[in-house]
Amino acid sequence: MSQSYLVYFILVCIALYLVKRVVVRLRLSKAKHPSLRGHSKWSRRIAGQIPFFAYQESEYFSTDGAPEHIVESRSVAFDTLKKQIQDSSPKTLAHSEPLENSISDVRFTSNYRIPFPYRNQLSKEFKLGSIADQTQGSKIKDLDGNWRYDLSGSYGVNVFGYDFYKDCMAEGMKIAGNLGPVLGAYHPVIAENVEMIKQVSGLDEVSFHMSGTEAVMQAVRLARYHTGKTHLVRLCGAYHGWWDGVQPGIGNNRKTNDVYTLSDLSDNTLGILDSRDDIACVLINPLQAFHPNSDSASDVSLIASDRAANFDKQAYILWLEKIRAVCTKRNIVLIFDEVFTGFRLSYRGAQGFFGIQADLVTYGKTLGGGYPVGVVAGTHKLMKRYKDNKPVDVSFARGTFNSHPYVMGAMNAFLTRVNKPEIQAIYQSSEDVWNNRVSLLNQRLDAAKLPLKIVNMHSILSVIYTRPSRYNWMFQFYLRNAGLELSWTGTGRFIMNLSYTDEEFAEVIDRIVTAAQQMEKDGWWWSSPTLTNKAIKQQFLSDMLSAKFPLLAPFLSKPLSKHSAHVTATSAPISSSEQLNAAPENPIQKAG
Repeated sequence: MSQSYLVYFILVCIALYLVKRVVVRLRLSKAKHPSLRGHSKWSRRIAGQIPFFAYQESEYFSTDGAPEHIVESRSVAFDTLKKQIQDSSPKTLAHSEPLENSISDVRFTSNYRIPFPYRNQLSKEFKLGSIADQTQGSKIKDLDGNWRYDLSGSYGVNVFGYDFYKDCMAEGMKIAGNLGPVLGAYHPVIAENVEMIKQVSGLDEVSFHMSGTEAVMQAVRLARYHTGKTHLVRLCGAYHGWWDGVQPGIGNNRKTNDVYTLSDLSDNTLGILDSRDDIACVLINPLQAFHPNSDSASDVSLIASDRAANFDKQAYILWLEKIRAVCTKRNIVLIFDEVFTGFRLSYRGAQGFFGIQADLVTYGKTLGGGYPVGVVAGTHKLMKRYKDNKPVDVSFARGTFNSHPYVMGAMNAFLTRVNKPEIQAIYQSSEDVWNNRVSLLNQRLDAAKLPLKIVNMHSILSVIYTRPSRYNWMFQFYLRNAGLELSWTGTGRFIMNLSYTDEEFAEVIDRIVTAAQQMEKDGWWWSSPTLTNKAIKQQFLSDMLSAKFPLLAPFLSKPLSKHSAHVTATSAPISSSEQLNAAPENPIQKAG
């Protein structure tokens, strides 16, 4: 009998253990965002099953079911735009073309500027990247002498205008030029840099690296080392560099089992942080406040007009305060990834902007004064790489070019300049300045009845498309032709520098409006009652499944197939073919 009780007891214990595991797992699942972005492993599995398919020339301009006169308009406009690019940038195009098969970055970005079904028919004139040989303030010049206003921000490096960084680089060379590329020994200017970074970060100690990705790697390693815990938490959609340890979803082929991707702005996430014992750190990219639970916007994913961004500063402050509190309570390291937001949102970056003090902060991009850099700042306890009572248990981190003298020199010039009254004054007014500028831009778009809205978080802007369309991705090429420089992500993100004057931004507004009016006139934003975002995505899914399973094609719903395009267009009327095909005046200014 006693033996039977023992068996029952063991079975009950096993059952209770299994129930507990199920409850814990369900609680974790509940804290994940319901989208594929919130389920990294599933997103990778599904990504591996999506087939490539391409729209052929005969259907390229009619995938939304547009009538023939709109299709013809688009075709003519496409060729006109292509010719304008050819005529205005022959040297730049000639220099760019051979790079595509020699530089892997160029090959990738050339193929990921627009949704993949359209890329085979996209001419090289549209796909090739920029080649530039001069900058001035907020402008950049290509090899043909075309000056464009820079909306790319050099991926976040350019916070104060290009002249500012050229001066920092030149001054840095003067500071460290006599030393040359000595590595191992430090140039004495490093001491000043450390003290200024400590002041900005509100922390005790600093380490130097060569990129923001490296800085994040080191911060996460230190958090695990000092807490003895295994997992990090990242918020859904957040980008923290290309290291697979913080990129568990698409783009990373290594299985990552020590990362929890949890919902932004969710009480369920706070519950996980407050209940699990395996979480070493929470990694926050403050830019997620601009688009919580979403990836950074890019035109490659612009299938329909459902891009969204909504910045609510007060809501995000409350959210970060809750995360700060639970991290303190549970001995979880709070890491602010300020590689992008540092020195942009405020002098103290996102920490100052949101009023939150992190345990570790990573910096990069702009802090190098124009040179590559990564920095980690933290408390003495967290930055220590060895344990006094365990001399072999160390957290190793080195790098040949860390603290390079020229980087330290340019960084010193940068940190000294941003502490001056004139830059501090810019910081004090920049949030209001950019909110007002975006409001003015939206007033112009609204007055012209264009299907666009611009949203912003400080000086970071994104284009929202307000009318269902399959061709929004064309707008990036109209903007470029109007004299605006964009990054390869297109209209997903405009990264503006704080040196823009009101007069310069007024010119940017004019060019955006002109480009949008031409795109509207060329028929790309044609619409009909049946052309909805839902119908667009249904059609895309049908096309994808037809490519994957050809035998199913006759049975799949195709809401935008050509035979259904019989409704009346609601876009701006076009009075004649001449008006349709008229090429807009190219406003790109020639140098000299």
